[in-house]
Amino acid sequence: MAWFKRKEKGIQTATENKKDVPKGLWYKSPTGKIIDSEELAKNFYVSPEDDYHVRIGSEEYFSILFDEGKYKELDKNLTSKDPLNFEDTKKYVDRLKDAENKTGLKDAVRTAVGKSMGKDLVVAAMDFKFIGGSMGSVVGEKIARAADYSLKNNVPLLIISKSGGARMMEAALSLMQLAKTSAKLAQLAEAKIPYISLCTDPTTGGTTASFAMLGDINISEPGALIGFAGPRVVRDTTGQELPEDFQTAEFLKEHGFLDFIAHRKELKAKVNLYLDLILNQPVRN
Repeated sequence: MAWFKRKEKGIQTATENKKDVPKGLWYKSPTGKIIDSEELAKNFYVSPEDDYHVRIGSEEYFSILFDEGKYKELDKNLTSKDPLNFEDTKKYVDRLKDAENKTGLKDAVRTAVGKSMGKDLVVAAMDFKFIGGSMGSVVGEKIARAADYSLKNNVPLLIISKSGGARMMEAALSLMQLAKTSAKLAQLAEAKIPYISLCTDPTTGGTTASFAMLGDINISEPGALIGFAGPRVVRDTTGQELPEDFQTAEFLKEHGFLDFIAHRKELKAKVNLYLDLILNQPVRN
């Protein structure tokens, strides 16, 4: 009966012979739907079962918006410093190193220029995976420089917000970015160069209080969380119960804070349609 009873205890398979399921083959949406990762990418990172828009980063947005995924990155080597010598449970400089090593990013925003439906477009896309998409000096500076590029070259600007708010490790220096980016966008408005703001999940804190709500047209992806403070803070401050869909993109559109909600598979076409209408030029197909 040796075939029935194990002669030796423990698993004897050598480590190099073990078969592991590769990570990332499947994605499970918050509603419990499971989808193949390759199919998800082909569907613009939207779950076909429940239309849930999966949180993505700058590289994915660039591939969606730019023709053939081709673009030139701007100011790619800007990195944050630690002028306040900030330390909580970890030194800020160590947090920055860890975030860079884990994500391969220099900071929480990337800016690029390329062709979108045949015409130049500057895009600043935030990455939530870099310290929660927090807005520090580099984020403000890169967005300001993207606006400068738009001004100099008369190219429309699109900012894709995805942020938990200002970066506490830079204190007042972070808060100053609200004013700096807002001033640059005012210069774009003066020069009559279109700026479109795309709010994605989540858009909160200082981003909402500055560039995320200053677009000539403010749009969002379906179901995105958009607000200044979180629902719990608002509830505790006001002492009132909040509507079930409070701070969703749909709620904000209904109350006039957003102009449109754009499905991700239509994002490229919609952004360029709005630009054509703002610039009073023939609509591209």
